[in-house]
Amino acid sequence: MPGQLDAAIDPDLGHHGDVEATEGLVDLAVNVRRAPAPPWLADPIAATLTDLARYPDPRPARAAVAARHRRPPEEVLLTAGAAEGFVLLARALSEVRRPVVVHPQFTEPEAALLAAGHRVDRVLLDPADGFRLDPTRIPADADLVVIGNPTNPTSVLHPAAGLAALARPGRVLVVDEAFADTTVVPGVDGEPESLAHRRDLPGLVVVRSLTKTWGLAGLRIGYLLGEAPLLTRLAAAQPLWAVSTPALAAATACAGPAAVAAERAIAVDLAADRDHLVARLAGLPGVRVAGRPASAFVLISLPGADRIRIRLREQGWAVRRGDTFPGLGPDWLRVAVRDRSTSDAFIEVLTGILEA
Repeated sequence: MPGQLDAAIDPDLGHHGDVEATEGLVDLAVNVRRAPAPPWLADPIAATLTDLARYPDPRPARAAVAARHRRPPEEVLLTAGAAEGFVLLARALSEVRRPVVVHPQFTEPEAALLAAGHRVDRVLLDPADGFRLDPTRIPADADLVVIGNPTNPTSVLHPAAGLAALARPGRVLVVDEAFADTTVVPGVDGEPESLAHRRDLPGLVVVRSLTKTWGLAGLRIGYLLGEAPLLTRLAAAQPLWAVSTPALAAATACAGPAAVAAERAIAVDLAADRDHLVARLAGLPGVRVAGRPASAFVLISLPGADRIRIRLREQGWAVRRGDTFPGLGPDWLRVAVRDRSTSDAFIEVLTGILEA
């Protein structure tokens, strides 16, 4: 396949952090916040459980999400998690000739494209440059471009201007913002570098998830933002009633002012916890933190990381292996940001392994 690695060493695109988070281990492999849902979210979800005989009605949730992003409802498509959005894009856009996925990033977009029969090119970002995007590296004839912002697993936040420069007539630009609500820049209101409000960019599709910050991975709720005609095509590939009534209640609640304010407060606290983890990691011999982390996880490289991951498991800690992400390899690990006491305990265990 053009742009692919040799098939014999191609990463396992179907591997995800939940496989690593074995029960009984401290989970630093999955990027889902573990705090209990606040009442304004838990109560509406629970209230739907007495009314499940009725088919889901997505219209109120769609309107709420549209209002949050200052868009008309026809520019919102609710999905069963962000992952369903990638499947819809891959299946509905059968005419795409040259899809390009920017790596390292979440592997489901490429996996969905391959499953739908597309030939995929990869643009691999350079770790020596902090995994920063150079827009000129995207082939001019690419008619579908997929990139994460902030990117999983690198935690790099790309400038919105650079991403916007990739949009053009005849191209679908897919920006995965599943972790956009985890980012914060002092003195900047809202989500820095997000394109969710941009209605002027041709072919832009922004993919959002509500499962990370609010701990709803088991509920499956996300949405797409984009031009109405394009979303209509994607909706035609979606099963009827794809999003459950409890998930729709969650979408409505998470689009409200209380949720947006809470997200910003959580992002501020997360940034402080992330800075603490990065500082502790940077003090370990042989450990290099990739780029400038901006999200709920940190990517690190260290010699023998594949073996160290096994040692960590033996001592009760789960971290995400890096070799299943295109562009990385066995010397990379992704570590979720948790509270400072958890990070400190992890550092102590990792230090012992490195010194052994």
